[in-house]
Amino acid sequence: MKVSTKLLEVKNENDYLELHTNGAKFRIYLLDKNIIRIRGTFDDEFAPEASYALVKTAWPDKTDSLLADERQRVQPIPIELKKDESGYELSNGKYTVSINADPFYFEIKDENGRVVHRDLPRRSFVKDDLGRSYHYSSMSDHDKFYGFGEKSGVLNKFKRRMRMHNTDSLGWNASKSDPLYKMIPFYIDFDTEQNLASGLYYNNSHDSVFDMDCEHSNYWLRYSYFQCDGGDLDVFFIGGPTIKDVVEHYTDLTGKTAMMPIASLGYMGSTMFYTELPEHADEAILDFVDTCKKNGIPCDGFFLSSGYTTGNDQKRYVFNWNKKRFPDPKEFVAELKRRGVLLAPNVKPGMLVTHPMAKEFADADAYIKSEDGTSDEVDQYWGGPAHFVDFTNPKGRDTWEQHMIDALISLGITSIWNDNNEYEINNTQAQADVEGITEPIGAVKPIMPTMMAKAAKEAVKKADPNVRPYLINRAGFAGIQRYAQTWAGDNYTSWTNLKYNVPTILGMGLSGVANQGCDIGGFDGPIPEPELFVRWVQNGIFQPRFSIHSSNTDNTVTEPWTYPGYTKYIRDAIKLRYNLVPYFYSLLYEASTTGAPIMRPLVYEFQDDPKVSEESFEFMLGSSILVANVLDKGQTEKSIYLPSGCSWYDLKTAKYYDGGQTIKLPVDLSSIPMFLRTGGIVPQSIGLQNIHNDVIDHLSLLIEPSEDSSFKIYEDDGKTNDYLDGEFLTTDVTTTTTKNSVNIAFVKKGQFQSQVKKMSLSVCCPTIAPLSVRLGEHELTRYLNADKFNAADSGWYFNGEKRQIEVKYDNPDDRNYEVQLNFSIKDLISI
Repeated sequence: MKVSTKLLEVKNENDYLELHTNGAKFRIYLLDKNIIRIRGTFDDEFAPEASYALVKTAWPDKTDSLLADERQRVQPIPIELKKDESGYELSNGKYTVSINADPFYFEIKDENGRVVHRDLPRRSFVKDDLGRSYHYSSMSDHDKFYGFGEKSGVLNKFKRRMRMHNTDSLGWNASKSDPLYKMIPFYIDFDTEQNLASGLYYNNSHDSVFDMDCEHSNYWLRYSYFQCDGGDLDVFFIGGPTIKDVVEHYTDLTGKTAMMPIASLGYMGSTMFYTELPEHADEAILDFVDTCKKNGIPCDGFFLSSGYTTGNDQKRYVFNWNKKRFPDPKEFVAELKRRGVLLAPNVKPGMLVTHPMAKEFADADAYIKSEDGTSDEVDQYWGGPAHFVDFTNPKGRDTWEQHMIDALISLGITSIWNDNNEYEINNTQAQADVEGITEPIGAVKPIMPTMMAKAAKEAVKKADPNVRPYLINRAGFAGIQRYAQTWAGDNYTSWTNLKYNVPTILGMGLSGVANQGCDIGGFDGPIPEPELFVRWVQNGIFQPRFSIHSSNTDNTVTEPWTYPGYTKYIRDAIKLRYNLVPYFYSLLYEASTTGAPIMRPLVYEFQDDPKVSEESFEFMLGSSILVANVLDKGQTEKSIYLPSGCSWYDLKTAKYYDGGQTIKLPVDLSSIPMFLRTGGIVPQSIGLQNIHNDVIDHLSLLIEPSEDSSFKIYEDDGKTNDYLDGEFLTTDVTTTTTKNSVNIAFVKKGQFQSQVKKMSLSVCCPTIAPLSVRLGEHELTRYLNADKFNAADSGWYFNGEKRQIEVKYDNPDDRNYEVQLNFSIKDLISI
């Protein structure tokens, strides 16, 4: 047992501060004004720097070459050390780190002197006799804990002990199961008493545990801890003071969400059933697409389950097309494209020893090695014994990428579905290359799926540098958001999972992964009953990844038309999703630049409201829309809390509610309770049926102007990498309200030529209708007859039922402009 209880030596190396204690040694880097690194080791020397997660560093790293196009090397803030009676202090200008000498511990205060983190004195850093390292932190009754990546249960993880370990969790329970597929050792500590948020990220990919006040000891009072099976205690303090700030700064460190093609926001069909048919699976999938169209259900993609790769022994052999099921893969891909549907084939990194290409990969030195490094590791996989591709080895990546190009990308495929990539290798001492360092697989297991996603990105780039890939991952580590959209694996069909999938996604959003989803309808188990299926779809349309995906255990297939009497509810929900595509795409852009989640817990947007810190099931879609879906069976009435700080417009009834209260609304099977925040701005594409083939040439903005606000609409071609060279357009829509007017300004930046030809505005008018509407210097015609307004090219009309003014005009796409609503009262009596 080693415990750091006393500071022995301090060395100021200018770029970092080195500390020696009677237990561990430490290096402190002031990375910037929001991020402080405290790297500790109980070994004699620090291990080589080799992080696949960090995109912002201030030191040389073994992965610098691999991540050259992603990583930013910065100059750290120079160390200015001050000695005081208890130890030392250093500051990055915003936060001050106090180093207490005896007993040894760190304390961090903000610029106002408020403590935002304190180690547990006399027990701050520990290594036990089994080689496990611990970091203990003090806490109080007022702390809420969010994040931790992909986790079950409610949003706040206070009183939880959670294991960080990638596992294939078929049939997992969203309220209790732990661990799951992804491992993101990061959390947000929200001190509700001080209304302060900060974060801790542990840059360690060994199996680990977070205990957030489950363990108690009378000697140490209240504490939480992080425990890892090996490696350094490499902790990054992430500053706030808001939860929004913490998420942004954390994603400065580990990367922003990838800008996916716009079609990735469409409905992705999927089921294991079709690819298990004895033959003509391709025809079944084309028929699925045609049936969607017949039922008026938009669809833009199909996730192709791994049955397409089966050999004569029915085993899955990645990159092998089963020609009985898919006689002409290239023509199949082309035919789907003609119908406006992308194909995302499933690929798996476990190469069964019977795989026809197994020896080829072995000869290329592409596998994880045995513990002694003399042979390729073999372990259990889906289908039998298998080797595992080593994605920390350039040879493994190169071999995989070339086969992906030959077998898939050359057919016109640009979307890859990375599955079964948890790397559950029993021998944790099997050897991974790690860019030539060589580490046991137990040290880098969650890195493998992340680098598998990067390899897919590189493969698409090699085949065509200008194609924007759409990648989907089941497993991953911190930073997976840079490459892939993710989903929470093989959930079970139940009301519990429908409900608790919501905080799972919200927690991922707070962990830097903005583009996430869950299998709609449930993957494992029996077919969902009609009510459950409808509610799952009505909730799923707000998830960034929207896919109805099933492997039902009762010989059924979950499809939008499974229950013909309920298909109308499914269709209406999916159409609503497509209406919101411009909003989703702008939120995806926001995630790619600021790290902001797309689905957001209420506490993210309303941190000042103490009533939302425990809310797990209501959420914000972006900053403008509150969604309070029906998530329980048989509900006829829904209680909804509306956060304080604004008022809320019910999108169904057009009624306004003050924030800070709980309301009760009647609900039926068609109900999708949604509320527009005062100041909300939502771009829409009403009537969009296919993102691939339809042009979004008509943009409709829903605007609530009671509070001054702004929203950035993002446009590009949606499919190439031209946006990286400046081929995009942002339009800042800003509303300014005075006593008698609402001014809506449109300011455009960028060189992309918008495809939008027609603009429509639906502006909420809670008290009176406008007297006149101007587009720039031109006054628009007012229509009192709805039919005449609908037939006109431009003008405006007051919709009394919705309490909205509807405005339409040709898009002045080559210039900035303003729309002004005049609310002066016209006196019709006095003359």
